[in-house]
Amino acid sequence: MKTADLIRKKREGQRLSAKHIHRLVERFMAGAIPDSQMAAFLMAVFFRGMGREEATDLTLAMARSGETLDLSAIKGFKVDKHSTGGVGDTTTLVLAPLVAACGGVVAKMSGRELGHTGGTIDKLESITGFETELPMDRFVAAVNEVHAGVCAQTVELAPADKRIYALRDRTATVESIPLIAASIMSKKLAAGCDGIVLDVKTGAGAFLREEAQSLDLARLMVAIGKGAGKKVSAFITGMEQPLGYAVGNALEVKEAIATLSGGGPPDLVQLCVRLAGEMLLLCGAADSAKAGQKRAFAAIEDGSGLEKLAQMVAAQGGDRETVFHPERLPSARCILPLTAGKEGWVRQLDAMAIGRAAKELSGAADPGAKAAAGIVLAKKAGDRVQVGDLLAELHHDGDTIAAEAASRTFIEACRIADTPCQAPPLFYRHVTDGQTDEVLA
Repeated sequence: MKTADLIRKKREGQRLSAKHIHRLVERFMAGAIPDSQMAAFLMAVFFRGMGREEATDLTLAMARSGETLDLSAIKGFKVDKHSTGGVGDTTTLVLAPLVAACGGVVAKMSGRELGHTGGTIDKLESITGFETELPMDRFVAAVNEVHAGVCAQTVELAPADKRIYALRDRTATVESIPLIAASIMSKKLAAGCDGIVLDVKTGAGAFLREEAQSLDLARLMVAIGKGAGKKVSAFITGMEQPLGYAVGNALEVKEAIATLSGGGPPDLVQLCVRLAGEMLLLCGAADSAKAGQKRAFAAIEDGSGLEKLAQMVAAQGGDRETVFHPERLPSARCILPLTAGKEGWVRQLDAMAIGRAAKELSGAADPGAKAAAGIVLAKKAGDRVQVGDLLAELHHDGDTIAAEAASRTFIEACRIADTPCQAPPLFYRHVTDGQTDEVLA
């Protein structure tokens, strides 16, 4: 079938066969199909959607467009976690060592910052010596040694996704649920893990702001993963306000260390423990999610999670003493306090705007200054404030123009109400089979 016929078929809402979808991706990557035709196909998908089998076929075609990692040399059931992106989303830095300390094996490929969201790789690189660009043999050795490893995605991993995403960005088709699902899951499937727990964000700081959209995405990704023979489940979690208190690379590493030391923010602790319980259930290290959560709490309390983080850092060339002495991490030259101009209750901390404010502070060319920049919140939604109370601290390298711009952005993002208000939910739903789900909110 000619490419134009495939586009016409999808434009009319008809289902495409696996053969046609795989051939479409293969020919596009070979240069036989021009960008204009692939863009037309993406627009047809944007308006007509895709069934679950079609979305699975597209995902597999994209996953097989490049290198597919063979992690069979890593002993045990390999479990991964993926977040759709948020502000202050430090979970991987806590989860990987925490799950490993409880008997799981975490072999994770992570990305860099995208838009207003931070990247796990950028955060880890604020630790002196930590290597994220590891040859596969070294990554396998590191995970076999400590049962946890996080490295950067390679350019050979699902290369069709990179080219297709660039077209989606240029043609305003990024928000398509099946295309988002195929983008995420193609990289996860190519990365070779046996099980995946998905953290699908919803709210002001998420790429999908509406809960219904996030639920559709979660259900589709779970269905795709299971269709590909993986154990997969998903949580819909809140991103109305930043997760935890820290926003910024080194600041979030410090918060992850504090969390594994037993002093983390309640929302970050709750999220990490719940996700850890699910990961331990998937990999067989716990008989139930609740039993896994109990083990995760114990690993925080007895310090084994923190020790496992130190082992992971050392295995990837980093300074393990940073885990026990976080003052070794990059720190900002200047800290600008922001205080409340009225009394009341914090009604809103717009996560998207706060993410942008943190990016305004991290524009320094010097890597150390960039790593140190960010925001530390002093209040969260629902908290009582008096005039003059500290709302947040802006960490920067002395660029007063950037600091002033970031402070204006933050003040607009922080809304104070005259009457008491509730913090937004952290958990909304748990999706386990792509069709039914458990309401958590």
